[in-house]
Amino acid sequence: MAFALVDCESFYASCERVFRPDLKNIPIVVLSNNDGCVIARSTEAKKMGIAMGVPWFKVRELFLKKNGQVFSSNFTFYGDMSTRVMNILEGFVPRVEIYSIDEAFLDLDSLKKNYNLYDFGCHIRSIVKQWTGIPVRIGIAPNKTLSKIAINEIKRRNTPTSVIHLLNKKQIEIALQHTPVSKVWGVGRRLNEHLNNAGISTALDLAKVSPQNIRKRFSVVLERTVRELRGERCLDIEDNISSKKQIVVSRSFGERVSNLETLKPIVSNFAVRAAEKLRSEKQKCSQVSVFVRTSPFNKNKPQHSDLKTIGLLTPTSDTRDILIAAKKGLLPIFKPGYDYAKAGIILNKFTSEHVKQYALFKDPNDPKQNTGLMKYLDQMNTYETQIYYASQNTKKWSPMKQNMTSPKYTTNWHELPKVN
Repeated sequence: MAFALVDCESFYASCERVFRPDLKNIPIVVLSNNDGCVIARSTEAKKMGIAMGVPWFKVRELFLKKNGQVFSSNFTFYGDMSTRVMNILEGFVPRVEIYSIDEAFLDLDSLKKNYNLYDFGCHIRSIVKQWTGIPVRIGIAPNKTLSKIAINEIKRRNTPTSVIHLLNKKQIEIALQHTPVSKVWGVGRRLNEHLNNAGISTALDLAKVSPQNIRKRFSVVLERTVRELRGERCLDIEDNISSKKQIVVSRSFGERVSNLETLKPIVSNFAVRAAEKLRSEKQKCSQVSVFVRTSPFNKNKPQHSDLKTIGLLTPTSDTRDILIAAKKGLLPIFKPGYDYAKAGIILNKFTSEHVKQYALFKDPNDPKQNTGLMKYLDQMNTYETQIYYASQNTKKWSPMKQNMTSPKYTTNWHELPKVN
């Protein structure tokens, strides 16, 4: 049995460095929407003591004094770079589970008889770095949980190759001994406190507890974790990721919005994006909700929040239907005289795109729900929005503060890197 976990190192910061080699060894932080908090840090920024999630205004002066580089989040760019990395990994092994934007599990069972897995991991790392510029860590172990432990060992030991293979029981025990139980996959803050109170402070302590006792005292989920720490395989590669039950597209505004004519195109943009996500999930929805709210932190201003849900007679994934519902939902909940800080679209009640259901009194030849048209629009707008709906904001204006965004080097023709 063998799994590998491929973990992109400081992923957002690494993406920024791909087309900016001058940033090598320079501290980098990436900020959340509206440039509010730090959501990613390079190794150099971590060594400076920049904490994850810290408000940017608290560390701004110190960070910039030390010649740090700051970027607004550029999720279009990061998502494309992630896709490139994952496509490379899928070319190496028959089964890959994309766990997050910067992590993937590889099933190595079919390779271990013919390959030295450590050398194979080094080869994968070299190819990913050569083809994308993204450095990765690779932890190889008998199961998923131990491959996570292997990644922690790479960080702890500062392994030069960034690849570790936990091959035998002794190697696994040493790794578990040096892993705080809080670092074990699936152990959150509250569970960590309960385990500490029970005298369990390391992953090795947890592995030595009877799985049956863990199940009685905590949960079957933690029992599986204990069994995996002992070398058993309880979790397999998830080939079919379950479909979402809800899609939410929302943003907090860097500038307050008090005008309905300003808010309408913003909500339309959210509705268009939600519909694109819905089609990518191969789903249709029967319910569209719109919400708005003022900032709860601004006590000196009048407060207002509301949500309106619109039911659809027929499940749809056509953007036009969702835009109509979004407009119907926004009008009754908007109140003049309030400074709105956030708005969003929520899609619910999903059915498969292959299901066709008509309402009793609706003409099945209605021009809406044109799946062919939506398919071509999605293809044309894959990397850069070329076709807008009339109700959208087409002026590239955004209520969000993102003043330090890097170019979309790989997804926008107008922002391709230039070579002198």
